[in-house]
Amino acid sequence: MFGRRRKNRDAEAPGLADEGNFDSAPVDDEVQAPEGGPYDIDDIGEDAVGSRLDLGSVLVPLPPGGQIQVEMAPNGQPQAVHLVTQHGRITVSAYAAPKSPGQWREVAAELAESLRRDNATVSIESGPWGRELQGSTPNADLRFLGVDGYRWMIRCVVAGPAGSVTADSPLVETARAIVAETVVRRGQDPHPVRTPLPVVLPKALAEQLAAAQQQAAAQQAAQQAAAQQPLPPQQSAQQQQPAPPQQPAPPQQPAPPRPRHGESGSAMQQLGF
Repeated sequence: MFGRRRKNRDAEAPGLADEGNFDSAPVDDEVQAPEGGPYDIDDIGEDAVGSRLDLGSVLVPLPPGGQIQVEMAPNGQPQAVHLVTQHGRITVSAYAAPKSPGQWREVAAELAESLRRDNATVSIESGPWGRELQGSTPNADLRFLGVDGYRWMIRCVVAGPAGSVTADSPLVETARAIVAETVVRRGQDPHPVRTPLPVVLPKALAEQLAAAQQQAAAQQAAQQAAAQQPLPPQQSAQQQQPAPPQQPAPPQQPAPPRPRHGESGSAMQQLGF
């Protein structure tokens, strides 16, 4: 797709020491990545970005027929952008990492432990970039893909209904294709290791989101204003008129006896309902 090959800068740096397996099945972490990406923007240049969705720190291709879902942080800033397909949801995020590879292995171990504490079923498999983590929860099935780059790490979260995140499923194949064509714009700003790199929405998407938020706020304000409107004058006058004096209640007549079992009527009627 691109005229320039991605530099293999990771191979120049020594790997981190393996501090032990966290799963029972052996996983090949030396699986060769497929030809292509993910790419570093410094290796391919801004001109090669093409039609990818530019989210600032990460640029991702849009799957055919996919939709964009923006997740906002409590401070009102975009936190993540999800790609929603007919099979499930794909989320690609970039994180700060050391120059040496190995961060994804540590993150995958912590994710597996966290899922197990939540009583999820967890398995570790080998994928195009090494280990992939699969978890089954009552609400959804999840698969985590990770790629170590030069001072960055990509984490892709694939979520869908039960059975949709197996290795050969259409959802996972789409996620791997997206990761393989993803571009990371790490930048030169210092970021602590594992810090999510900032997400910046394209101008058109930010304007659409702002318009939607304004519309929702206007609707909420209109509903609150309608609830606080004073009652019409006629209704208010009726409410302000003194209530007529109550007439003494007539003496109560003794209630007729309820029919007993065996008399005519259904069983519920016989019980007094």
